[in-house]
Amino acid sequence: MMGMIKDIGSMAVVVSDAAKAKKWYEEKLGFAIVAEDGHWVTVAPKGFKGPVLHLCQTTPLEEGNTGILFRVDDLSKTYDELTKKGVEFTKEPRDDGWGPYAMFKDLDGNVFWLEPE
Repeated sequence: MMGMIKDIGSMAVVVSDAAKAKKWYEEKLGFAIVAEDGHWVTVAPKGFKGPVLHLCQTTPLEEGNTGILFRVDDLSKTYDELTKKGVEFTKEPRDDGWGPYAMFKDLDGNVFWLEPE
């Protein structure tokens, strides 16, 4: 069971199709659907009581780094679990001198950070 992602620091994720994105976050990352009311679709790690991600459907897409950071219990284990589920990483786990992290992207190319708690 997934559940290693525990914290969200930011909110907006621009997506091309909110329904497809919702399914991706649910199936690939194990997130729960928090709210779904028209354009307002939000997701978060299961059981998380803090901020949520708003899957904001719009075109054209804003490409690249979202600045959204997910904190995890174990970076290597989370990387392995997500890789097995087909999540594409743009940076494998590494440490550039300021702490370990990895970066992955969703199906629309939004790039997210992972770092250990």
